[in-house]
Amino acid sequence: MPLWRGPHVTVKQLAEDFARYLYLPRLSDSNVLAEAVSDGLGLISWNQDSFAYADGWDEQSQRYRGLQIGRQIRVSLDSGGLLVKPEVAQAQLSQHEGRHEEVARSSGVQSEENGAVTQNVTTDERSQPEPAKARRFHGSVVLNPVRLGRDAADIANEIVQHLMKQPGARVEVTLEIQAEIPNGVPDDLERTVSENCRTLKFTNFDFEES
Repeated sequence: MPLWRGPHVTVKQLAEDFARYLYLPRLSDSNVLAEAVSDGLGLISWNQDSFAYADGWDEQSQRYRGLQIGRQIRVSLDSGGLLVKPEVAQAQLSQHEGRHEEVARSSGVQSEENGAVTQNVTTDERSQPEPAKARRFHGSVVLNPVRLGRDAADIANEIVQHLMKQPGARVEVTLEIQAEIPNGVPDDLERTVSENCRTLKFTNFDFEES
């Protein structure tokens, strides 16, 4: 039984699947699933590792209502909320941004006057070159490990989300971890962390003696 039924699945359907299918993990209570979904929605790497969220699907406009990405929100298993495939959510957001840009360009270039369409640009404006625009962004920040989840969610909402909304944007987020353990790393800890790094697909990790 796959997670997706097309481009999205209802949160309620997902809860029913965990209660019905024996090969899925047993949950101690429904709050475990709700919290897991909420954590997945807040991932910085939502477009690769999890999903987006929508309040519902509008059949007439063929668009998702209340679509949200990279934002940790409270989820109710009894609501009509939807988990949306990341590529589907990104396509709708890109289309929305494209329409806004097209409307802005049209309103700034043309105006209707006495039934005729005229150019609303002066000679001086046409002769001036358009200022060069920045095309890349990079930034780094030190996170408090005690508040890692909250701080990472803030970065996703306030920085990454705005960049991802730009048409054609390619955003890459790298998490770097450095730890010093004065008393030495126990063998079981080294095995556990190394195994988790491999499971989480770390591209580079290692323990060093000094």
